[in-house]
Amino acid sequence: MKNFLSVYLVLYLIPLCLPAQNPASYRIVKNQRSRNGMVVSAHPLASEAGIAVLQKGGNAFDAAIAVQFALAVVYPQAGNLGGGGFLVARFSDGRLLALDFRETAPAAATPKMFLDSSGNPVPWRSLKGPLAAGTPGTVDGIFATLPHARLPLKELVEPAINLAKKGFRITRREAESLNRNRENFLRHNQFPVAFVKNTPWKEGDILRQPDLAVTLEKIKEGGRDSFYCGSTAQAIEQVMKQAGGIITRQDLKNYRTVERKPDTFSYRGYKVITMPLPSSGSIILRQVLSILSWYPVRNYGFASSAAIHLMAEAERRSYADRARYLGDPDFIPVPIALLTNPEYLKKRMENYSPEKATQSSAVGYSHADEATETTHFSVIDAEGNAVSVTTTLNGSYGCFLVVPGRGFLLNNEMDDFSIKPGFPNAYGALGGKANAIEPGKRMLSSMSPTIVLAENKPFLILGSPGGTTIPTTILQVIVNVIDFGMPLKEAVFAPRFHHQWMPDQILMEKGFPQKTMEELKKKGHYISEARALGSINAIMVHADGTYEGVGDRRGDNSVASY
Repeated sequence: MKNFLSVYLVLYLIPLCLPAQNPASYRIVKNQRSRNGMVVSAHPLASEAGIAVLQKGGNAFDAAIAVQFALAVVYPQAGNLGGGGFLVARFSDGRLLALDFRETAPAAATPKMFLDSSGNPVPWRSLKGPLAAGTPGTVDGIFATLPHARLPLKELVEPAINLAKKGFRITRREAESLNRNRENFLRHNQFPVAFVKNTPWKEGDILRQPDLAVTLEKIKEGGRDSFYCGSTAQAIEQVMKQAGGIITRQDLKNYRTVERKPDTFSYRGYKVITMPLPSSGSIILRQVLSILSWYPVRNYGFASSAAIHLMAEAERRSYADRARYLGDPDFIPVPIALLTNPEYLKKRMENYSPEKATQSSAVGYSHADEATETTHFSVIDAEGNAVSVTTTLNGSYGCFLVVPGRGFLLNNEMDDFSIKPGFPNAYGALGGKANAIEPGKRMLSSMSPTIVLAENKPFLILGSPGGTTIPTTILQVIVNVIDFGMPLKEAVFAPRFHHQWMPDQILMEKGFPQKTMEELKKKGHYISEARALGSINAIMVHADGTYEGVGDRRGDNSVASY
């Protein structure tokens, strides 16, 4: 049997490694200005797919759908069909829209499904393999977006189909990522997958995904039901049964995107629009920005110990609230009015000192994370329709399980639930009972697609991957622009920091002054170095009506426009 599989692997993988006919070529553009339309995403081919749709007469919603499909092909570690996400949009006439297509716990899910007989979490069970997967919402989210688009579905999915069939040349980052995860793909799949070949991947290799093209073709011809009720649903259920998962065709059939009311609030005269619960980002952004509005942050200066100390202390308190109170609002009551009340926030800051760090134990479980492999894209069209979308598989390549014959990865979002209250998940955050596993429940998220208005017109469209660092990443770009007056590129490229209450530390990228680091340590902060925090894709609308896009230096992010 082993020899048979070895031969099968070679026969299957050789065609995937041969040069594809006319593979897609591209270049990465980090900063660009235009007037008609713009897309910024994690991959240049996805950004170009969105612009091509705009040039055909589509609007920002058409472009968002095309980008989502394309990312499922060219950015498999986070772009997806088997995951979920959030969309926040502002129409040119001022209407707002928020779509929640977050994954849900399958009907057979239980609070103890990741615990051993002693009640302790089983290592990696909620992260790798079939049990880690929640019922996917991405495809349903696309079809919930479609009524706001202009072009037929066929024209929106066709670019992704072509990319999957013809292939594209991978970057150095992509090659390193695929090689790093090779053993996980082999361990969790009984059949060959497009992401593994018999020699290491290298920059310039061509990745083709014929099975994924089949799934996209089925969506093009059969619509939503081809994924949630048809042969694709059957394929998902079958691999679940074979591998020991619990998602059924009934789970898929029952899945529905939820339209929610966007969360809106003001910061220094600007209006911030973001995703409400089950995104924790809206509460964190509102709490921290409200606290910052009481202080002369501009006078402190960027990268000063005074500014970082204040922001870290506000973040510490907000993330403590996240751990205790936040979860799916359809399942638990969340005291949003209390958590965002200025008097409550003042009480939370009563023990704040400009000279000394507050220990997280003193802040209290004021009575908790998701992985960093998420992706965000921002879109604006010539009419001023603005769309901000964040989508994810959770961990890089989700649970590593590829649906046989369909070519797409399933998520590992079940780890975003509180596996055991008070026990940190794989990414260090604590969870509480509010985010416990229940059938049909949406797990708490940090994804925070955001739009900022100036004088009631779009000013910033932004978002980021990064798990629990997403809200603080977005927060810092907003503060860099509004408080410190930075140009957009500088605001996005600047070094970042993050505090999430537990563990009690400030994560800091390289690039901060040594003096700042020493002053923070004197205040009692523990500093830990971070390789990269977030990966912003942002668009700014200038006073003259032109659009400026910036793709973060921290990835292969790219701007496309016309």
